[in-house]
Amino acid sequence: MVLVLDPIKTDEELAAEAAREDSDGPAFTELVGRHQERVWRLCYRLMGNDHDAGDAAQEVFVGLFQNRGTFAGRSKFATWLHAIAVRTCLKLRRARGRRHRYEASMAERAIHGVRETADTTGQALDLTQMLETLDEEDRALLVLKYSEDYSYEELAEVFHLSVSACKMRVSRARDALQARFPDHEL
Repeated sequence: MVLVLDPIKTDEELAAEAAREDSDGPAFTELVGRHQERVWRLCYRLMGNDHDAGDAAQEVFVGLFQNRGTFAGRSKFATWLHAIAVRTCLKLRRARGRRHRYEASMAERAIHGVRETADTTGQALDLTQMLETLDEEDRALLVLKYSEDYSYEELAEVFHLSVSACKMRVSRARDALQARFPDHEL
């Protein structure tokens, strides 16, 4: 008796199957299972807390379900999905409007206080706190580049920029962090 195993399908094959499914069938469920944790981690890094990360990740997968037939295969499925996650997080952060501006103001004061505390106690700043001082897109660029190991080509796809523009923006964001936190090696 010969046992024949089903080959493991690629994300791209599952995306094509999910596009043909009428509901959240097995292909869509498999895609969610494969990417749920990584999407949540990305959302957490961009949103800054568990609650907002959970909301953002849920919105990403609802959007994925509603638009499951739009993946064209011009990039890897994971890159396409992470682009959706980044845009969703940026949209949600912008939607916070006044609340976010108030929080940013409070965060800047807190960072100043933490910097003073770090100077007197020798404690290091948390990278998350440092990233919070950047605008949303610069934060997203650095998170994808250094936490998710995206290439500049993948960043260009996600942000609809040229590769050279991505390199420049990543460099400027790093320089901005270094200028704000000169005592911390990045």
